[in-house]
Amino acid sequence: MEINLEVKQQELETKEVKLVKKNELDSLGRAYATGKRKNSIARAWLKKGKGAFIVNGKKFEQYFSDEDALAIASQGFKATDTEQKYDILCTVKGGGSSGQAQAIRHAISKALVVFNETAYRSILRKAGLLTRDSRVVERKKYGRKKARKSFQFSKR
Repeated sequence: MEINLEVKQQELETKEVKLVKKNELDSLGRAYATGKRKNSIARAWLKKGKGAFIVNGKKFEQYFSDEDALAIASQGFKATDTEQKYDILCTVKGGGSSGQAQAIRHAISKALVVFNETAYRSILRKAGLLTRDSRVVERKKYGRKKARKSFQFSKR
């Protein structure tokens, strides 16, 4: 019986994702977007509200102990002058705290464009918030200390 419930839940989620991928509001009036940075992936749902910010079931201030994370994540709202106008529900996984905050920023910016593309797209594009920052940590190579750092060379 549990397997049937899980299958039905997955079917519902895939149907909802198909509706949301068209860059439209869903049946509850929410905009959905995903954001990525380093190894972090954030999913964000925005709806009109009073500014509630929930990340992984906790308030933003409880989830991130860093004060700079709120400033990073809310850059899209500051750029478009829409602070305290939307409720945000985010799920984020992978990476560290700074990567997660930047992934949330990317997701929120993309979701704002779904709400009002004509007004917000150019503002967020100029601020560089719609472009995914694709820089990731370079892998360590064999025969070296780190990715590029080498062991001390001795001629004799």
